[in-house]
Amino acid sequence: MTQVVRQTTRDLRRHNRAALLSSLYLRGPVSRLELVAESGLSAATVTNVVSELIADGVVAEAGSVESDGGRPRTLLAVRPEFGHVVGVDVSETHVEVGLFDCALGTLGTVRHPLVGTRLDPDEVAGLVRTGIAEVLEGGEPDAVFGVGIGVPGAVRDGGIVHAPTLGWRGVAFADLIHPHIAAPLHLDNRARTLGQVESWRGAGRGAERAIVALLGVGVGAAVATAGPSHPGITTSEWGHTVVKAGGAACRCGSHGCLEAYVGTEAVVRHYADRVGREPVIGDESDAELARIVGEAREPGPAADVLAETGEYLGIGIANLINLLSPDRVVLSGSAGAIMGPAILPAVRDAVRRHALGYLGALGAATLPIAQLLASGGRTG
Repeated sequence: MTQVVRQTTRDLRRHNRAALLSSLYLRGPVSRLELVAESGLSAATVTNVVSELIADGVVAEAGSVESDGGRPRTLLAVRPEFGHVVGVDVSETHVEVGLFDCALGTLGTVRHPLVGTRLDPDEVAGLVRTGIAEVLEGGEPDAVFGVGIGVPGAVRDGGIVHAPTLGWRGVAFADLIHPHIAAPLHLDNRARTLGQVESWRGAGRGAERAIVALLGVGVGAAVATAGPSHPGITTSEWGHTVVKAGGAACRCGSHGCLEAYVGTEAVVRHYADRVGREPVIGDESDAELARIVGEAREPGPAADVLAETGEYLGIGIANLINLLSPDRVVLSGSAGAIMGPAILPAVRDAVRRHALGYLGALGAATLPIAQLLASGGRTG
């Protein structure tokens, strides 16, 4: 039996609004003419939908640009004042909560280290609730139309979190937050959330396929693929791909994982082993990593450890390049920010040595060879 799905006028209008609003949000400010060209909708449809969005207060005019031979074109952009959103980043070492306007402009942030919580879900959820209350203090909670939470693990239906690095298995984390807030709650893997913001507002913007490598205590990767209006984001357990057989022990229980060589605590532990002392880990690990980076300006154990870190990170990135052929790779996360400038030359060198060269012409040359094989060696 063939099932026919009918698209109502309301569905079509909602689709058109979503397509144009996504273009405005991701590319704006843009003109109506650019929206017509990008969306494939008629000029009349774009004019009508834009008028609705302006009337609803979602979109506003944002200046003008000169056109070729005609009158200036009016630019359109999403109104930051339309509403507020709350973003919550839960990592292995801290909970950071931010209040943002509709254009992702920062209105306020608070940060709570995960000290003494033993990463207990109830205690972590308590810090999330406290942070949300702090950023909303003195404001209008009704103006918040959503709360997003990024966690270092997989999120299943119903907000169930599986986060091995936190020791969480099947934790109903959303249920610990939702009863205490009025706005809709959205939960996802933090590698995905960071990949999304890099592709929307950061270094991945404009790339057809960008890989965002998240370096922190844990290591992950998000792949942002450009679409007609809304990029797609996929994540992977990149940090637990093996880069050295029988190598260093990883928190996942395996050995030789990338995370065991380039994660914050991994680098701190490798340095401590080199100098023969106890590693400084936990809520002080970022500060210790920054100290190691500073020491690495001179030859010695710190410089050796960072050189090794850059080599392994380069190998890991080369693997991603060989598998996914991105046009851009972005280093993100707390460890990426701390180590990035110091290890980037070593990372680039390793990538050059391990990533395959561009195979376009060679790939095209396989077409006549394939035909030759299929024809049993006849070229005529």
